[in-house]
Amino acid sequence: MEFKLPERKEISHKGTYGRVLNIAGTDFMSGAAYLSSVSALKIGCGYCFLCTTDEARLAIASKTSNVVFVIPKNLGASIKEADVIEIGCGLGQGNYAHKVFDKFLKYTNRDLPVVIDADGLNIISKNPDKFIKSGFKNVVFTPHPIEAARLLNVDNVLNNIEGAAKFISEKYNCITVLKNHKTFVYSPDGRSYTNETGNNAMAKAGSGDVLTGMISGLAAQGMDLFEASCLGVYLHGACGDLQKERLTEYSVMAEDLISAIPEVLKFYMNN
Repeated sequence: MEFKLPERKEISHKGTYGRVLNIAGTDFMSGAAYLSSVSALKIGCGYCFLCTTDEARLAIASKTSNVVFVIPKNLGASIKEADVIEIGCGLGQGNYAHKVFDKFLKYTNRDLPVVIDADGLNIISKNPDKFIKSGFKNVVFTPHPIEAARLLNVDNVLNNIEGAAKFISEKYNCITVLKNHKTFVYSPDGRSYTNETGNNAMAKAGSGDVLTGMISGLAAQGMDLFEASCLGVYLHGACGDLQKERLTEYSVMAEDLISAIPEVLKFYMNN
């Protein structure tokens, strides 16, 4: 890999490594919010603020003390303080999801790095023009093939995964990370990357949430968003490869990917 990890400075503090605001989770999908928050911290960002529902907040607080919670009614102020926003993991598509997504559209600086996954993409696919006209300039979409098909309003994209990544980037002016057995990263300026790490052990609920957090955490530390996407995909797959060897392809769960991040980072830094 040609991409360098963000520099860690001897004289620094938590603000040096960026503030991620994660808009994620619902009462019945707190796990997605947890995974996408903790993975951003594990990859090195300084803060992760999480905007989620009351029940999800209680569930996540019982699992970690590392996340700072944001009440949805204060979301506008939190957006203005963020260095990176990730949105969509486990968000659902009900009234709550649409309300917070509309707040995100209203308050977010169009130059701010943004990573959109899962239900964020599903909301966009229902009204593509609304997002396209909003004028975001520094955005990553992280769809799986079904979400990609919705974004392009086609039946499926499996016969041309690489082409679909390019078409999404052109249509939405975004970096596309199209997740499959090989993940394709495509930028609207023509840069592209095909990732070879990863395996079928990662075909589990929550794996994509971890990737969203890893890309967001790298971007919060100052990486170019395309490079953060490529490196995030590579490291995420490497975590899956490491844990497959330890746990078999049957037993790797999303939390195991997060647990592998330190060892994968250490190997990456030394090679």
